[in-house]
Amino acid sequence: MKSYKLLFIIILIAAGLAGCTKDFEDINKDPNAITADEASARYFITVPQYKLYAPDNYPYWRAMLIHADRFAGYYTFGDNYSWWSDELSYSYNAAYTDAAWDFYEGYFGYLDNFLKLTGTGGDFENELMYAVGLIMKGLYYQMYTESFGEIPYSEAGDPDIILPKYDTQISIYKGIIADLNSAMTTIGSNLKTGDGVEDLGTNDLYCGGDLQKWKRLANTLKLRIALRAYGATGDDFAAATVDQCFDAPLLETATDNVLITKDNVISKWNSDSYAGAYLDFGSLETSGGGFTVSQPMIDYLRNNNDPRLVKFARPAFGGTYTFTKPASGADRDLWPKRVDYLNDVLTAAGADFTKTGNAVTDESVTFSMAANKNYVGQPVRLNGFIKPLIRRAFFSTPTDFFIAKKGTGPNIYKEIVLTTAEANFLKAEAIVKGITGATGDANALFQEGIRQSMLMWGCAAGDITAYLAQPVASIATGTQTEQLEKIATQKWINSYTEGFEGWAIVRKTGYPASLAAGVTDADIYGLGSINGKYPERMQYGTGAYSKNAANLQTAIGRQGADAMDTKLWFSKP
Repeated sequence: MKSYKLLFIIILIAAGLAGCTKDFEDINKDPNAITADEASARYFITVPQYKLYAPDNYPYWRAMLIHADRFAGYYTFGDNYSWWSDELSYSYNAAYTDAAWDFYEGYFGYLDNFLKLTGTGGDFENELMYAVGLIMKGLYYQMYTESFGEIPYSEAGDPDIILPKYDTQISIYKGIIADLNSAMTTIGSNLKTGDGVEDLGTNDLYCGGDLQKWKRLANTLKLRIALRAYGATGDDFAAATVDQCFDAPLLETATDNVLITKDNVISKWNSDSYAGAYLDFGSLETSGGGFTVSQPMIDYLRNNNDPRLVKFARPAFGGTYTFTKPASGADRDLWPKRVDYLNDVLTAAGADFTKTGNAVTDESVTFSMAANKNYVGQPVRLNGFIKPLIRRAFFSTPTDFFIAKKGTGPNIYKEIVLTTAEANFLKAEAIVKGITGATGDANALFQEGIRQSMLMWGCAAGDITAYLAQPVASIATGTQTEQLEKIATQKWINSYTEGFEGWAIVRKTGYPASLAAGVTDADIYGLGSINGKYPERMQYGTGAYSKNAANLQTAIGRQGADAMDTKLWFSKP
């Protein structure tokens, strides 16, 4: 009886399967799938674009926040609840430095894939898309080489070369410029990469498929690199390149800003942002030690009535905290000095606070700060010994625009690629330096750069007008050095959150001077692996030594020791 029942069940299943398979292909077809006639390289450009500026969580906070943004003087740590001490970035640590090296090295695959797909003989050959890829390659290699120095470039991606050589910075800069020139020539007067699926369109996060905007981006990047190289030892191309840049359009209007827009869940692409990194360190006042805005940034904005202050930072939370003198040892002896230091920082910022108790004679002191009133930047590179006196509540923190939690609203900051403001600052810089072919009104360009920066950061028109009326917003007078300091400082402010560029600005120009000077007092600051000097580069990752050691050692022999204080070519006068 059981055997008959089993046979009957098998027959029913078979009949059912037969009926289902008639329409199997139609029923199981993904309505969102790309068909053969829809296949295009446009679907391969989005990932290499966002990955360069908004990678996954691990490289974002270890490479960008912990290193680049700190070196640039944008953000700090230091809350005594935090496992992270602000000085740690200034000492080599493979666990953290490797994240930056591995990110840059690994990113190349995304870009190289797009270039191979769109290049001659590629599966989606399209010379205009390839030109766009060359400009992206320039953006990538500029950041890569300015972080580490000599890196694989000319032989990278060659399938016949397993161990590519490391190229000098001057040759990398020249290679980037050659690629940018080639890309701009290819683009010519074309407006888009093609019709239908051949049009990059909205898949292009940088320029929305607008090839003329790509040309302006390329020329602005070319000018940035030329001025970065200008004056470096052995420079034989920068001045002529600057001259060329003035003969072609650069990023010119507010709509020319090249930014990666993010949605209300932080990102459409599962990449990270400051919110993710911030929450990793803890966003609450008393937990995790979330990051604060640095003293150099807050001081400049506050002291000059800059309307970007309220866009970048919020007033310190404030509160009352009692600090107890250590029981014994060097920390007890140095406690009065460290208490006085905190007092001096708050006083210099004009903060509304009181201090009760004497650090020399009493066993405790109490600081009380008014709530949500004071803009106070946290000093950079505070060491682990002063951490017990540091409360995040005493210092300004990023606004919700930068650290909003996922799903809390649409107004989330955009990742900066290249801006109209910078284009104006670069032109003003070239004119002030007196480079042949650099013509125009330097002061007008400088002020337009400020205006465009403030517009990008959402400042009101009236506030912009008031700021531009101040002497700080003019280079119509002053020495060349004073004028260049103002330009460099404004470039640095405008690059807020784009730490790799901000860091490069400080290394090249020496401004803001308080950052470039480094630190000396080991009782207060973390001297790190470089004895308090300002970091000039990141050290090569352990993967560089294990994969391509011979070529790496050749590069080190030319460039100098694999250390954080070895100056890179572009910053050597």
